Amino acid sequence: MDASTQVLTIRVNPTTLSGAVEALSLLVQQRRSAAVHLCNAWNAVLARREARYADTINAGVLNLTDGMSLVWASRLLGAPAGSERVPGAQLLLGACEAGLERGVRHYFYGGGPGVAEELAGRLTARFPGLQVAGVESPPFRTPSDAELAALAERVAAARADLVWVGLGTPKQDYFIARFQPLVQVGALLAVGAAFDFLSGRKPMAPAWMQRAGMEWAHRLASEPRRLWRRYLVGNPTFAFLLAQQLIIERRPPRRRVPA
Repeated sequence: MDASTQVLTIRVNPTTLSGAVEALSLLVQQRRSAAVHLCNAWNAVLARREARYADTINAGVLNLTDGMSLVWASRLLGAPAGSERVPGAQLLLGACEAGLERGVRHYFYGGGPGVAEELAGRLTARFPGLQVAGVESPPFRTPSDAELAALAERVAAARADLVWVGLGTPKQDYFIARFQPLVQVGALLAVGAAFDFLSGRKPMAPAWMQRAGMEWAHRLASEPRRLWRRYLVGNPTFAFLLAQQLIIERRPPRRRVPA
């Protein structure tokens, strides 16, 4: 997937959900240990503030538009009109279904205690024959180098094809950057809240809210203390910075006056 659009300081790959699922199938065949980030306005704002985070996101093979604000922004900046939102939860479901025939093996790493196990249980019930290579709910801290090396051995022994990471932003993105050189899998995917949604721990926004770009309001109402900064500060900041980018990119070049 070569097409990309620069939104603030991050590169995103506008596509459709089916296109993203097809791209994952190709990555499984190539076994590139590709980093795949699911991006929204908050990712873009964090990357604008911190160059290290921008570099981490831009090192990804695929940066998918998980938020409607990024879909709209990428269209304003020249992305194809047919591009759409690729939510982490829907990408996970699509990859599970598409990989059944080929026996794609999924490893789930993240979530609170028991979340990965509940997620795997629900997915195997929904997709009979789904190959679950492993499940882990890690401690709420940064793993040491030795712990990462041990995890890499477990992932290799499990013959995992896709490693789904649900540690939250930006922790999951930095985790993938450290873990990627240690494994040979199809892809490592930072899918955030998809673990909580699909395990049933947290409710998903209604479909109409997701289509209208109002999922943030549902999540803010569900977890105001944890998410107020992301949405009440992050969303206006993203809109302001995007407006600046659009003005700069659409400003005609200054004409040189002959001496």
